[in-house]
Amino acid sequence: MTDDQITRVQDSFRLVLPIQAQAAALFYARLFAIAPEVQPLFQDRDIVAQGAKLMAALGFVAGALREPDRLLPAVQALAVRHAGYGVTAAHYASVGTALLWTLEQGLGEAATPEVIGAWAAAYALLSGTMIAAAEAAAPAAVRRAG
Repeated sequence: MTDDQITRVQDSFRLVLPIQAQAAALFYARLFAIAPEVQPLFQDRDIVAQGAKLMAALGFVAGALREPDRLLPAVQALAVRHAGYGVTAAHYASVGTALLWTLEQGLGEAATPEVIGAWAAAYALLSGTMIAAAEAAAPAAVRRAG
């Protein structure tokens, strides 16, 4: 990611903070609409609490984009946990689509092509790192799911 993209992600995430509960609700509604097969992964979880965790994770990622030594190990550990919940490599595309859609809705006019492009770059970094970590931790499970 470029320095400009990192700045755009960090600045725009500050705009999401006041609406984080609504943004999380939008995200999960959109995710379940475009990828209903993931909904069973959340059956035993409080979706409001899950939304708070999502926002905390996004805040951590946005804040740590300039610190790969801090960001990447945390993201890799998160990937291994998600694989244990049944998340597959195929799920990441739907999550990315839902995330970018949610940002467009939540940011309104601030969701410029440059901002959404920066988030797409951040998500590509995040999801690529997570998929690689999950594959390294459980290559057979990831291949079966993909």
